[in-house]
Amino acid sequence: MNTKLEKLIEAHVKANELFDIIESNKLVRPFISEKQLSNEIFEIAKEKLGIFKFWHKKIVRTGKNTIYPYDDNPENLIIKDDDILWIDFGPIFENFEADFGRTYVIGENQEKIALKNSVEKAWHSARDFYKNKERVTGKDLFQFVESIAMEKGYFFGNNIAGHLIDEFSHYKIHESTPENYICLDNLTDLKSPFNGFSRFWILEIHFIDKNKQFGSFFEQILI
Repeated sequence: MNTKLEKLIEAHVKANELFDIIESNKLVRPFISEKQLSNEIFEIAKEKLGIFKFWHKKIVRTGKNTIYPYDDNPENLIIKDDDILWIDFGPIFENFEADFGRTYVIGENQEKIALKNSVEKAWHSARDFYKNKERVTGKDLFQFVESIAMEKGYFFGNNIAGHLIDEFSHYKIHESTPENYICLDNLTDLKSPFNGFSRFWILEIHFIDKNKQFGSFFEQILI
């Protein structure tokens, strides 16, 4: 296995551990703000795992904010007692980036639970689609996940379905061009080097319900 990939997988495992800690400490709960939960996660990451650095903004989104993609910066909302929220953190471990996103449902709203489950299943279906093809372009993979959203009666919530991950900072290693995103404009093979660099991918799935009232998100390294 590629040594860099091994390091990225180690970072992924640590990020997964952070989210296990979030869940075991019951940090996800109603009647606190998105910002408060984000701050609590940051503090427990320092305390339990020695994480001080993150390569992208720390995201907690609840309620109507769950429909907005990464680039947006909506208002800070209070988590309700019958809510859906998603968390997206990008911790750095031993100078290697991780990127990890999960959705949580508070209460028993069946539409929100179904959306959460659909996003997780879509991620694994897309991973299998990627692994089972000898060659797959960014356009191929984006269209595949978008088609799953449509089949389930949802909207896909972003114009990308993933991006590169690497040694920190991948922005200094790879150019910010469509070829380095899982998007319609990427006609290159995701499994092949580009401009002389091997590429390692984060696959992210963001579905929005048909009434555009709430969304769900799931992301991790594509292996």
